[in-house]
Amino acid sequence: MASLTTHILDTANGVPAAGVTIEIIKVSGDKRVTLRTLKTNDDGRTNSPVLAGDQYIPGVYELVFHIGEYFRNRDSNADPSVFLDAVPVRFTIASEDEHYHVPLLASPWSYSTYRGS
Repeated sequence: MASLTTHILDTANGVPAAGVTIEIIKVSGDKRVTLRTLKTNDDGRTNSPVLAGDQYIPGVYELVFHIGEYFRNRDSNADPSVFLDAVPVRFTIASEDEHYHVPLLASPWSYSTYRGS
């Protein structure tokens, strides 16, 4: 089944990022509609696809990863003044027949993403 999935890896600590809030937003021109808000599990993934079924349609979307809160709340974080807060990743789903996986590799100071498999 085609769907949108994600996961977050905490590259500063070498662990999956658990408990991170993620928003999925549908973008149409200047209009932005939040479709769902999820949290990552202990493996840094969501328990269900971010989008699937009737909600999984071609279009422009944003995943907003609230990693600032995650890094501020880590016991090992000696510096509560993290640089990044909410990281938006805007992308296009071109086909409802293809699976899209959008992971985030994050530290308190940087991030990267890619279209995974």
